[in-house]
Amino acid sequence: MDGEPEPWPGRRVFWLAAAAAIVGALVLFAVDPSTSGIYPPCPFHLVTGLHCPGCGTTRGLHALLHGHLLAAADANVLMVLSIPVVGYAWLSHLWRVLGRKPWPALPATRWTLWGFLAVVTVYWVVRNLPCYPFTVLAP
Repeated sequence: MDGEPEPWPGRRVFWLAAAAAIVGALVLFAVDPSTSGIYPPCPFHLVTGLHCPGCGTTRGLHALLHGHLLAAADANVLMVLSIPVVGYAWLSHLWRVLGRKPWPALPATRWTLWGFLAVVTVYWVVRNLPCYPFTVLAP
């Protein structure tokens, strides 16, 4: 208000996103996606009948919010395995927003991106294979 620049221009956006995430988590905690029709279905699954890498994430997050790690992994194991990385990135940004010393950045090389895309692609393919043990990966 006094003409000084904002310490970090993305601060408002970050807090709005954090508030939206909290509201979303509260709704997801209260309303089970397995029994409610308020959540949108996966458009890829609707069109193709196949599971995308994100299929089962809503059910998995609901299970995690209730402390059921194995049920969450059963819904979408890739989502569960990605939580430490996503959590670190989010907490690192939170730390920065609070004006603290930044945490070490996660490695973001070209090979990291290609490796991530390879893991997601392989997961996408194998969770749609109609034979055991790959059927276990389907939500």
